[in-house]
Amino acid sequence: MNLKELKELIELIQQSGIEELELEKSGVKVRLKKARASVSRPSGAEEFPSAPPVPVEIQKTPSPIPAPAAVPAGWLTLTAPVVGTFYRSPAPDADPYAELGSVVKKGQILCVIEAMKLMNEIESEWDGKIVEILVENALPVEYGQPLFRIEPHTTA
Repeated sequence: MNLKELKELIELIQQSGIEELELEKSGVKVRLKKARASVSRPSGAEEFPSAPPVPVEIQKTPSPIPAPAAVPAGWLTLTAPVVGTFYRSPAPDADPYAELGSVVKKGQILCVIEAMKLMNEIESEWDGKIVEILVENALPVEYGQPLFRIEPHTTA
């Protein structure tokens, strides 16, 4: 939603009988509500119609991030180091970098996150087995969002 659209909405609510309007567009939530102003005028004063100011509340709708589930002891969580779009493979027609149950080595590429037209390769931080893939392919991710759960291999 741009500034021009916001101004048009404010004008619309000021000129109409609408008391309150709430709109969500592209993850931005806008709520407009007419202020109730009581103005006392001296008797005989000429009244000019005026529109009361319209307070504007803008809230960014948070991305639905699942509530943290109990993670079994010893499992490690690889999180997104950047905000962007998560991809499991280097190209739409290519095989995924890693599958559920794959054994991975530290430094092995597990996915890419596209941020500002740059493809960031995300590598495993540990040797182990992928026990959970927490993000669907081609969905946006936030900084720090869990991507994979890895059961580390212990060397004895």
